[in-house]
Formats: sequence, structure tokens, C-alpha cells
Amino acid sequence: MDLGFTVRILREGAAFVAHVPELDVSTCGDTEAAARRNIADAVQGFLEAAKEHGTLDDILQEAGYLFEDGHWKEPVLVGVEHMSVGVR
Repeated sequence: MDLGFTVRILREGAAFVAHVPELDVSTCGDTEAAARRNIADAVQGFLEAAKEHGTLDDILQEAGYLFEDGHWKEPVLVGVEHMSVGVR
């Protein structure tokens, strides 16, 4: 099964943090490329563990994935914005 997902990469000091918002999975690396490799491994491990525990379908449904035509379809990303609000 191939499953699509969004990856956000942030810099935190000397580290690069990769986060998949749909599944709330994160990891890091010393470089951006390492963070990308590590997030693929982390997501794969997360999904395999969920499958072994029998919770994969529930997790994917809760994350907004739809099961159609025998495949899981990722949530449709309609925008990414940077916003700010004032704090009193």
C-alpha cells in the first residue's frame, strides 16, 4: 500500500524536524535530507505498528483519509498559510 502524506520541515537550532500533520508523526535529522529520510522511516514504522495492532483503518479514517476503490486516499490539502494574532 502506498500512502501519501504532507511533510513539514522546520529548523530548530542545529536540527531539522520533520512532521506529518495528518498522522502527527515527527522525527529529526542533522540535515534536511536526513530529516526527510527519517520521516519516511518513522511513518512506515508507525503504519506497520498500527496494522499489527489492528488500528490502521481507524487511524487513517480519523486522520481524514478516505477508503475508495480499494485504496486509501489522502486528505486534500486546500492551503497552507502563515498567520499571526496578537496576545494581550
